[in-house]
Amino acid sequence: QVQLVESGGGLVQPGGSLRLSCAASGSRFSSYIMGWYRQAPGKQRELVADITTSGMTNYADSVKGRFTGSRDNAKNTVYLQMNSLKPEDTAVYYCRATGIGIDYWGQGTQVTVSS
Repeated sequence: QVQLVESGGGLVQPGGSLRLSCAASGSRFSSYIMGWYRQAPGKQRELVADITTSGMTNYADSVKGRFTGSRDNAKNTVYLQMNSLKPEDTAVYYCRATGIGIDYWGQGTQVTVSS
C-alpha cells in the first residue's frame, strides 16, 4: 500500500504562483512514475504532468511553459511548480503513483485562482 499526501494548494491571484508537493510512503518511490492530475467542477480529471523514474517530464499543452514537475527520490516527494496561474487552472489537484502492479492516488488539494 502506498499513501500519497498532497499539500501546497490554496487561493492565489491570477498571475501568481504555487508549489504543490506530494509525499509518498514506502521504499519504492524511485520506481514509480508520478503524475499530477486535476479536476475542475463539472469536468473530467485530466493529466497535467507526469514525471518518469529518470525525472523526465511531460506536460499538458495547457500548462507548458508555466508548470514544472520534479521529484526528489531521497525525500519520496514529487513537486509541481505552478507559475503564471490563470482562473482556468482552478481545480482539485491530485498526484498519482503508477508502476508494475500499482496505481495509487492522493486525496487531492484545492487550487483556486481568483482575484
